[in-house]
Parts: sequence; C-alpha cells; structure tokens
Amino acid sequence: MTRRTLLAGAGGVLLLAAAPPVPARAAKAASAGAGRASMITQGTTLVHADLHNHTLLSDGDGDPALAFASMRSAGLDVAAITDHTTLFSIEGLSRSEWNRVGALADAADDPGAYTAIRGFEWSNPLLGHVNVWFTADYVDLGGATGMGRLYDWIEAAGGLASFNHPGREVGRFGDFAFDAGARDHLVSMEIFNRTDDYLFDGWSSGQSSPLNACLNAGWRTGLSGVSDEHGTDWGYPEGKGRTGLWVTENTRAEVRSAMRARRFFATRESGLRVDVTANGVRMGGTLPISSGDVTFAVDLDRGPDWVGLPLQIQVLRPGTRAPVVADVVDAAAGGVTTFTVRLDAADGDWVVLRVADPARANASPGPSGHAANNYGVAYASPFWLST
Repeated sequence: MTRRTLLAGAGGVLLLAAAPPVPARAAKAASAGAGRASMITQGTTLVHADLHNHTLLSDGDGDPALAFASMRSAGLDVAAITDHTTLFSIEGLSRSEWNRVGALADAADDPGAYTAIRGFEWSNPLLGHVNVWFTADYVDLGGATGMGRLYDWIEAAGGLASFNHPGREVGRFGDFAFDAGARDHLVSMEIFNRTDDYLFDGWSSGQSSPLNACLNAGWRTGLSGVSDEHGTDWGYPEGKGRTGLWVTENTRAEVRSAMRARRFFATRESGLRVDVTANGVRMGGTLPISSGDVTFAVDLDRGPDWVGLPLQIQVLRPGTRAPVVADVVDAAAGGVTTFTVRLDAADGDWVVLRVADPARANASPGPSGHAANNYGVAYASPFWLST
C-alpha cells in the first residue's frame, strides 16, 4: 500500500486508530547475538536501534500504525519513524500526519523496555537529507531553505540531527561547511545506510571520503547505521544498517543523552556488541592529550556463532581525500583486543576505529590498495585529541 492509495481511500484524511496487529513473520534466522553488558566498561547497557524509517506518510509503502510494533518484534530496543518533510507537504509530512506519528510513538513507547521516537527527515534534493529527532515541531523546505537556516532551526528547537547517506546528493550539505553553533546538535553521520558503506562514497567520481570531509571540517559527529526502510519489513532485513547505543536505561531521555555523548557505534550485523575505550575514555569522547601513546581496548562480540571469527581493527586518521590507516590490528570476535598507537593532533584531531572482515570486499572501494577496501562490519564513533 502506498501513501497515494491510502489517501485516496480515506478521502485525503488519515485518522489515528488503534494499531492493527503486526503481520506474522518467521523467526529471525540470524544469531541471537551477544550479551548487553560490556567487558571493558561499567554502568551502561547496550541497546540496538534503528533511527531512520519511512512509511506511506512520505515515500514509504507501509502503514505507520504497524511500524513501531514491527521493529520491537524484530528485536530492536529503540526505533524512530522519520518521514520526509519537503515543500508544502507534497509527498511529505503534513501537520496532521506529524501529530499522528507523535501519538503512535507515545503509544508504543515503553520506558525501560522499548523507546519509540518521532522524528523527520528534512529533504533537499541538492544539498542532502538531515534527520532530526527530539523536537516538538518539524520544518520543511519552506521554513528552512538551506543548511544555515536548518541549523538555526535545530538549535532553536533543541533537537539532535544527523547527516544522512552523506555524499548521495551532489551538494553534500554545502560541502559540509561548518557551523559552530550547530556542532553540538549534529550528533551523527550515517556511515551505513541500507546495505551501503559510505566511507568512500563518491570516490570513483573524484570526491573525497564523506568521513574525511565531515570530520576535517570541524563537525563532531558520531557514526551511525540505519536501515532507511521504505517497505513494510521494518526491523527485519539482515545486512542493513543499525546503531548500538550505550545507555543507563532504555528511555527517551537516556537515548538522547547517549546520542549527545556520541556513545554509539554503527554496524550492519544484528546482535553485534562493540565497546571501545582509548586511554580509558569511551567512544565519542575527547582525549586529554595532543600527542602520545593511546591504548585502545575493543570489546567485540556477536554471540556463539561468531566466536573466534577473524576480523581486523583499522585505525583511521585524517587524510586529504581518504582516511589514512595508522594501524591494522588482527582481532577475533568473542573477546577484548588491546593495542597501542601513537597519535599526534598535528596530523589531525580525530581517530576512528573500523572493524572489518578481511575475507569480504568493500562494494564501494577507495584508493587502490587501501586497507579499508574490505567489508565494513562496524565503526565506533570517533575520539578527538585535545588541540
């Protein structure tokens, strides 16, 4: 069922009704996954999230009344509906539809067990798309025509936001032009969207890595994975992006806090657990040094099916068109890997750990011979060096 079909059948009015039951599905074939407790830190628990989903309220196919229940039944702990806002509600959210999604999210939200979030995707066909969460209102292209006005709106609304599928639209968010006032609100960049790894997106056509362009511009975004679901199978497809957040409790307030702290990682593997510290600082944090030896501890697990699976941990550092790989460390799922790398802020103030499967290829490779031309399993949010 499409948006246009439902609107025609309902005389152009969408009514809030009791959510119908989720269609029966076969049990997930994937591993049940790893436990939720970190092997290297204390005080937080892992929750699995998908923060980018669509329904027939914009360009998706499914009834929004089914989406939250579908994602919960699929094993997600945190889920968001983020339909497009466009111009004059043409194929995008209207005021009544925005209110409807809010009511559906409130009905599905189960503090302590399941967090349901209403958001929206500001959608400019040239500049790019930006997800926004935790706001009482939404804005479309009539209210925010460009990046500067959108950033001003997000700041005033107190929202959190993400650069979506970075590099897909030619303008790349005004070439990631930095806005200091918006830095703390732009908490995420999608490194996995659907089944795609965006590390080298656009490389073959002469562009730089979106990761380089974003972080080198001064943004301090964490790295997320999303399904960007447009069908009716919310939460279920394997191999699509998702995000792991480390929270003290599974509530909207704490999910928001973890997102603000960049305490999350991106993956395409359901049930994966990744936690990382650098000299005791958790992912998304700032190291109180400008140069020196940094000892990383990486907790990496996906349950019994993955124990002993050979993986790599790649240390990505700033480069010109592509990240420089400062080190490649052999690792195995099901344990903690510890290693030390010398870092210097003179070479750039950020470092990202990429977990890769050396037996599989990156479908969107970068420079010939680059160490990250293999399959990305996960990205931890960056660490920053003091400058």
